[in-house]
Amino acid sequence: MQDVEVIESAEAAAAALDPVRARLLGELAVPASAAGLAARVGIPRQKVNYHLKALEAHGLVELSEERRHGGITERVLQASAASYVVSPAAVSASAADPDANADHLSAGYLVALAGRLVREVGALARRAGASGKRLPTLTIDTQIGFRSAADRAAFADELTAAVLDLAARYHHDDGRPHRLVVAAHPLPEESA
Repeated sequence: MQDVEVIESAEAAAAALDPVRARLLGELAVPASAAGLAARVGIPRQKVNYHLKALEAHGLVELSEERRHGGITERVLQASAASYVVSPAAVSASAADPDANADHLSAGYLVALAGRLVREVGALARRAGASGKRLPTLTIDTQIGFRSAADRAAFADELTAAVLDLAARYHHDDGRPHRLVVAAHPLPEESA
């Protein structure tokens, strides 16, 4: 089971976002058969089976094991990931394109950039997983309390200079390209 799976197709997103199927996905963090799952969630087994087939068709659940009971084979399924993120590409191929927004200081640009990040890292993670390799990433996530807009602007200037200096020192035209994204936004009230 992956930690996070990025859903790229509109059909898979619709399947995962259906309330009953979303509940079943949550329950399948622990492998279960259709009968066991039906007893756990209080939905008839036939209906659970119907929803599980749809989830399995989109790769959102996978076979964990098969158990034989006399002449009957019980399929035990598990969610393919602990959690799911829907890529903007599931909405439209051109969704969340940062190049479509000239204002690099706008919230729209930041959201589009985050969407591109989800699409790119999701695709890279799938390829790495399929080849049995780890995806090399670097993440920095911190909080800063700025006392004023002037402090925020000074920080942005210093950070830009430091990043440009580091990029100049470590960039090689024949090296493997990496994307570096640095973003800042105020924390929402409920997160503070």
